[in-house]
Amino acid sequence: MTEKYVYNFNEGKKEMKELLGGKGANLAEMTKIALPVPSGFTLTTESCNRFFVEGQVIWTGLEMEINDHLKELEQSTGKKFSDMENPLLLSVRSGAAHSMPGMMDTVLNLGLNDHSVIGLAKATSNERFAYDSYRRFIQMFSDVVMEIPKIHFESILEEAKRKQGVALDKELDGNDLKEIVKKYKEVYLQETGEDFPQEPMVQLILAIKAVFASWNNPRAVFYREMHGISKLNGTAVNVQAMVFGNKGESSGTGVAFTRNPGNGEKKLFGEFLLNAQGEDVVAGVRTPNELAELKDLMPKVYQQLEIAAKNLENHYKDMQDIEFTIENGELFLLQTRNGKRTAHAAITIAVDLHEEGKITKEEALLRIDPQQLNQLLHPNFDEKAAAQATVLAKGLAASPGAASGRIYFTAEAVEAAYEKGIKSILVRQETSPEDISGMVKSEGILTARGGMTSHAAVVARGMGKCCIAGCTEVKVNEEEKIVKYKGGVLSEGDVISLDGTTGTVYLGEIEKSKPTLGGKFTKLMEWIDETKTMAVRANADTPEDAKQALEFYAEGIGLIRTEHMFFKEGRISSFRRMILAETVEERAKALNEILPMQKNDFYQIYEVMGELPVTIRLLDPPLHEFMPVKEEEIRQLAETMSLSLEELNGRINELHEVNPMLGHRGVRLGITYPEISRMQVRAIMEAALEHKSDKNSDIQPEIMIPLISDVKELSYIKAEIEDEIQKVFIEKGKSLAYHIGTMIEVPRAALTADKIAEEADFFSFGTNDLTQMGFGFSRDDSGGFISEYMNKNIFENGPFDTIDQEGIGQLVEMAVERGRITKPNFKIGICGEHGGDPASIEFFQRLGINYVSCSPFRVPIARLAAAQAAINDR
Repeated sequence: MTEKYVYNFNEGKKEMKELLGGKGANLAEMTKIALPVPSGFTLTTESCNRFFVEGQVIWTGLEMEINDHLKELEQSTGKKFSDMENPLLLSVRSGAAHSMPGMMDTVLNLGLNDHSVIGLAKATSNERFAYDSYRRFIQMFSDVVMEIPKIHFESILEEAKRKQGVALDKELDGNDLKEIVKKYKEVYLQETGEDFPQEPMVQLILAIKAVFASWNNPRAVFYREMHGISKLNGTAVNVQAMVFGNKGESSGTGVAFTRNPGNGEKKLFGEFLLNAQGEDVVAGVRTPNELAELKDLMPKVYQQLEIAAKNLENHYKDMQDIEFTIENGELFLLQTRNGKRTAHAAITIAVDLHEEGKITKEEALLRIDPQQLNQLLHPNFDEKAAAQATVLAKGLAASPGAASGRIYFTAEAVEAAYEKGIKSILVRQETSPEDISGMVKSEGILTARGGMTSHAAVVARGMGKCCIAGCTEVKVNEEEKIVKYKGGVLSEGDVISLDGTTGTVYLGEIEKSKPTLGGKFTKLMEWIDETKTMAVRANADTPEDAKQALEFYAEGIGLIRTEHMFFKEGRISSFRRMILAETVEERAKALNEILPMQKNDFYQIYEVMGELPVTIRLLDPPLHEFMPVKEEEIRQLAETMSLSLEELNGRINELHEVNPMLGHRGVRLGITYPEISRMQVRAIMEAALEHKSDKNSDIQPEIMIPLISDVKELSYIKAEIEDEIQKVFIEKGKSLAYHIGTMIEVPRAALTADKIAEEADFFSFGTNDLTQMGFGFSRDDSGGFISEYMNKNIFENGPFDTIDQEGIGQLVEMAVERGRITKPNFKIGICGEHGGDPASIEFFQRLGINYVSCSPFRVPIARLAAAQAAINDR
C-alpha cells in the first residue's frame, strides 16, 4: 500500500498530533465537532522528515497527493486554484506536534498573481481588499520563501503612509496599494533576479518547501533546545482555504483565550483588529482592541465566539488559545491549542478546573510545568521603592514580573551584554521570531507596538519573562538607538525597570522584595504532599537559606556545605591559619578559634529547622581554594602568622595541585588532618545538645562524609569522629541519636556500595562529582564544548543539567541496589544539582530514592516534579 502523506481535515482527530502536528490535529478535531473551520488538508510530519531525506525536494508522489487534495478543496469551496475570475486562495502554515508559537513560518493569500488579483477585485467588488491581499502575499512570500528582509517592504509601506498623511495601512486606498504592489515586485526582481512567480502551483510548492525548511531555521532550533523538544519530529504543513479579515469594517481577525493567560481568571480574554489579517495581530503592527469591545460592535459574532470557546474548553478540558477571522460578519476558527500561560495562571487554571469537576487532582498536577514555578519564586518590586520611582510610560501588562536592566535595541546587543554579565531590557518596535535568543537572555521586553497576543507577549509568557507590549507612550527609534518619552530621551545603555504585572515603565533600577505565596499555591502544595512519595529537602548553608527553604515547603536540609561558612568576614583568617599550620598545636589553636563560630552556625540552623532532618557535609574542597590571591591579603595574613612574605608564599605554593578536584579534598583531608573533622563534629554535636536542652527538641544530626572511594576510608574517619562524639557526650553528660553517612560521588564508591553500606547509615549521591568523574569532564571547564556537543546532537541534554541515565544513571541504580542488598531499608538521597531537575527526578523516583535536595528556589519545582513522577510511576 502506498504511504499516505496528506490528510483532509475531515480525516484526522486530536489524538493524531504526532502525525498531523498540533495545529493540523486540532483543525481536524474542530471540523469533526462541526465548528466553522475553512476546509483544508495537512501534509504530515513524516512528509517533512522525508523532505529532508530527499535532499529538500518535493518528490513526485507527494506532489500527486497535493494535487488530489487540491481538487477536493476546489470542489468543497466552489472555487478554482488557478482561476482568473474567482480564485481559490490558500494559507500555508507550519504546525509541529509541540506548540512553538511564533517560531516558524506562514504564508497567506497564496494563489494571487497579476491577473487573479483583478478577478478577485471584480468578484468581491472591493479593489482595495484585493490589492491589500496581494501586497501582503508578496511580502510574506518574499520573506518566508525567498528570505528577502522585511525591511525592504516595510519601508515602502511606511513611505506610502507618510506620503498620504495617514497612520494606519487600512487608511490607504486601492490606488495606493496598486503602487505598493508594483514597488514590492520591483524589490523582488532586484533581490532575486527573477520576476515574482505568477503560476499558483509553483507558489504553493515553493511555500511548502519553505515551511518544511523552517523546521531547521535557527530560531526554531533554539526554541526546541530551550524547551527540551525532541529534534526528531518535523513539522506538518497545513494548507487551508483563505477567509479574509481585511474586507472592510465588517471583517476582522483576532485571538481569544478561554481564560486569562496572565492570571487565570475565568473570563474570555483576547484582542481583535477590524479590517486586518491574522499576522497583523501576532506581529503587533497595530495595537489591537480588547475582545470585550467586539460584543458591542458585532454582538452576534461575539456570542458565537463565546459558545465556541466554551465548547472547545469543555472538549479539551484545558484553557484554549483560539485564532479566529470574521469575514463580512461570519465567524471562522483557524486554530485552537492549549494556551501558553504564566505560572500564576497555570496554578489558578489547574486548581479551578479540578474544582469545577472537569479534571482530576492528578490531571491538575500534571498540567503545570514544574520549571514554570520559577516565575513565582523570584522578587517583585518593593512597593515603597516603586511608589517613589519616576514613571516613564504605561503599556499593556503582557507578561508579569519585575525586571531592571540597560536598554538594548537588538537581540545581538542583548546577547553581547549577557556574555559580559550585564542585565538588559530588549526594547523594540515589535519583536519577531528572529529576536528569540535576545528575548531569552534579557531580563524583560518592552515593545512600542503590539498587544496582549502579539509575538512578544505570547513568547514572553511562555518563558516566564517580564514583558510590556503596545507601549504607545514611547517612541522607539531602532536605527538611532533612542527611546523618546514624555519628558526626555533614553539612549542605549540607560537603565529602566519594567513591571509586567501593571504595565508600568520606570526610570532607573528599583529595589525588589521577596514574593508572597499563598491561596491556590498553598492548595497546590497540599495536593503535592498528598501525592508524592519522595521527600524534597534543600541545600542550605546559612540560617537565611534555611528560612527561605521552609517558606517554599522544604522537608529538611539535604546538604549543608560547611566550607561556605568559613568565608564569612572575621573567619577566613582563622581558617587560613589552620590550613597553613605546620604543627598539630598550631592547627589546634586555629581550630579552637573556629569551633564556636561553627557551633553557632549549626545552632542557628537547628533553630530554623526544628526537628526536620539536617544533613551536614564535612569539609570538602581542596584547601588551596581558601588561600588569598591578592598581595594585600597575603601580606596581612603573613603578619598575623608572624611569617615573612617569602615563607607564607612558600607554604601557599606547597598546597598547589595540578588537578585539585581529584586531589587532596573530601575525606582525604579528614584522614590527613583528622583534627579538622573532629572540630566539625564537635561543633555539630555541641550545638545539637544545646538546642535539644533549650527547646526540648528531638534533633538527630546527619553527618555526611564526602568523596569516599573505599570502605576503609569511611571506617577510619568514622572511628575518629565517633570517638570525638563520645568525648562530647561524656563532657556534657548528655547524648542524642545521630547518623553518619557518606556521599556517593566517586564511581568506585558506586561499584562497591554494598561494602560501604555496612559502615554507613545513609547514602547521598553527589551527582555533580559523579557526572564529572564518570564522563571525565571538568564541570568548570566543559561549558565551551558541551554546547557544541548539543548543537551537533551528540548530547540531547547537558549532563550537568539532566542526569545521564544510560551511564551515570546506571552507576546510581547499581549503588542503590547494592546498598539495599546490605541494608534493605537503607535511606538514600540526591544532593547534586540534578535534585532540582524534573527529568532527573522522574528517574530517581523509579529507583526508589527517598529524597532529593536542591537549592531553596528550586524546592517547589522539585516538589511538583516529585508528585508528577509519583503519578507517572503508578
